[in-house]
Amino acid sequence: MANALCGGSSNVAAPCGEFGPGAALAESLPMGAGYRAKSSFPAGRVALADRPLPRSLQVAAAAGQMNGNLTIGKAMRWWEKVTHPNMREVESAQDLADSLLNAGDKLVVVDFFSPGCGGCRALHPKIAQFAERNPDVLFLQVNYEKHKSMCYSLHVHVLPFFRFYRGAQGRVSSFSCTNATIKKFKDALAKHSPDRCSLGPARGLEEAELLALAANRDLEFTYNNEKPSLVPIAEAIQMEAASIGGPWMPLPAAATQPLALGSENGSLIPSGR
Repeated sequence: MANALCGGSSNVAAPCGEFGPGAALAESLPMGAGYRAKSSFPAGRVALADRPLPRSLQVAAAAGQMNGNLTIGKAMRWWEKVTHPNMREVESAQDLADSLLNAGDKLVVVDFFSPGCGGCRALHPKIAQFAERNPDVLFLQVNYEKHKSMCYSLHVHVLPFFRFYRGAQGRVSSFSCTNATIKKFKDALAKHSPDRCSLGPARGLEEAELLALAANRDLEFTYNNEKPSLVPIAEAIQMEAASIGGPWMPLPAAATQPLALGSENGSLIPSGR
């Protein structure tokens, strides 16, 4: 490595001068817990600030991950820095559809974001605050870069983008907002988060969206669109009447007897006389 730094190859213009290969190698690597204060490049010596190495570089150096260049560990992703128990990242289209169906009456906020989206990154701390203040609301994060094909099928073409789902109503709100228009998010959360009971199972994604996901060859998604067969109304009434504890109970025996007639012309006898 030292010979390479000293111009062992004709393509490297970094002569060692009078100090030799060892000096070139020594001056090319960080020493101890800080940077070297000098450089052996022919343009002159560059003074660097005497400051500690970043934590990622210290870990890489300690692990021996040094093959001519330092392997810098990937920094923590910004959308994972602030999370709460009711926040999680969606793994697949099937995961998204199943999560919405299994949420019951709970409000679900689907947050479409991209790691390179500045607006998404700036808005994330506020979304995390909303999640902390509303522990009964489920926040699902969809990484656009990982799930582009799924986002195309769901017609998501602008970021940051949010969709709200609630029980049997399915999608109740859909919009894009930034820090400047965060009131839109607050209003939607206040409108759809109060406790209520839906009549029926959770609806989840729209049928057109489910069909689009199922038709997308890039996704591993299954959708059973078979609808239950309808029972004729007369047959349904008969089945309900015959069931134990059904709404139709047999009439008392007295009610089935003919009415007493007071005269030959068939007039009724007034009660109480």
